[in-house]
Amino acid sequence: MEKVMQIFNIIAIIEEHTNQGISFNTNFLEANVINIALLLSGLIYVLKQFLGSVLIARQEKVLFAIQESEERLQQANLRLAESEKQLAQTQLIINQIIKEAELTAQKVRQSILDQGKADVNKLISASKTNIATAEGQIRQQIQLQITSLAIKRVTLQLQNQITPAIQAKIIDNNIAQLGGIL
Repeated sequence: MEKVMQIFNIIAIIEEHTNQGISFNTNFLEANVINIALLLSGLIYVLKQFLGSVLIARQEKVLFAIQESEERLQQANLRLAESEKQLAQTQLIINQIIKEAELTAQKVRQSILDQGKADVNKLISASKTNIATAEGQIRQQIQLQITSLAIKRVTLQLQNQITPAIQAKIIDNNIAQLGGIL
């Protein structure tokens, strides 16, 4: 805006030096205002038809593009709604699968715990049986050793206490008992 003002100031300075002023010519015939008006109206008339047809074609293209865009928007909205519906169904299925997996995991865990308890109980009962069997075997071995030791002790005592005379007397008694049976 300042440059325009500067241009007018420069023109005004030049006009002051030439002593001529800028003025408005009121004579229409000399200024060719009528010629310019006729030329302008002719141009408007000619260009109106040409530009009108171009603008109408352009308007039809724009309207067609808008209709296509609206149709694509409607289709996109339909696909979006369908995709959202499928997503919701998929979420439901995923939630069901997760619940089923959790239930299965709990059942498997409980089954493993129950099986472990049963195995522990079997091991305990088998251990008790093995301990009882081992105790019985140890008792038998102890009884055998006690019996063996008692027989050895009695044998030693008898050997120490029996003299040849007592042996002869026992043999004679045994023969007498056998003689009566035979």
